[in-house]
Amino acid sequence: MPIHPSSLTEPELLAACDQRFDRRSGPGGQHRNKVETAVILTHRESGLSAEANERRSQQANRDQAIFRLRLTLAVKLRTDRHGSAVPSPEWLARVKQGPLRVNPEHQDFPLLLAEVLDILAQTEYQPAAAAAILQCSSSQLVRLCRLFPPAFKHVNDERLHRGLHRLK
Repeated sequence: MPIHPSSLTEPELLAACDQRFDRRSGPGGQHRNKVETAVILTHRESGLSAEANERRSQQANRDQAIFRLRLTLAVKLRTDRHGSAVPSPEWLARVKQGPLRVNPEHQDFPLLLAEVLDILAQTEYQPAAAAAILQCSSSQLVRLCRLFPPAFKHVNDERLHRGLHRLK
């Protein structure tokens, strides 16, 4: 099964990206604009990018930019799972404990979101069909997508494009 770029390890993802460091203006004290702490990551294959510049630490900004890039990749890129009806071990570990609980700031969130969106795309954005594959309820899937508004908008845009009603 192909690997979604959001599930790559940090070194693998950084190797697939161009990194740029920059200075940004704004609050942060006298050291803010003296060093290049802003981090801009661009995924070479897709051209998608993410940036972080809130912190004075370049490493903290790199970590945040990596997380934001994973989220962007999860929403914008689809991986063809070749009709696979087998959820990933990461997904199964979450659903076997009952209700699906995922914090949108947890490191696994982009990976889980990408899987949900891939399965939704495979099922023509039908939550019930995707939920059957992922062994959870359709309301859990919709709730997970709602945790990241760009993902929920993507799902609704795709549903409208197919002549289906918007999810609430």
